[in-house]
Amino acid sequence: MEKLHLSDGEWTLMEVLWNEAPKTITQMTAELAESTGWSKHTIISMLGRMEKKGAVRYAAGERAKLYYPAVERGQIAAEKTESFLDKIYSGSLGLLVNTMVQEKALSKEDIDELYGILKKAEEEIKC
Repeated sequence: MEKLHLSDGEWTLMEVLWNEAPKTITQMTAELAESTGWSKHTIISMLGRMEKKGAVRYAAGERAKLYYPAVERGQIAAEKTESFLDKIYSGSLGLLVNTMVQEKALSKEDIDELYGILKKAEEEIKC
């Protein structure tokens, strides 16, 4: 499947749909009004672009279209993470982790979680 690139605004709309779908345009506008200030027309335009990209789909409701996510959060999160890593750290996960260590941004719990993830990855490689 081709990579799906979402803008920050599109990501915001997807979060709304991933958290609870289906939603109408009116519901999304009300939910995002305070945090984004987006008008109904802005959301309609964004949903149109997102539908063309294959990120959302809709079904006809009684009074309005009902929008659903057409992709899973995990799929998009992995692509967004890869894009971030490429853009900021030239694709180096080690550089990212080293930066986090130098900035003292990792708690003991974070470090323990990373050890667990790496141990599981190492075991999977051995298989």
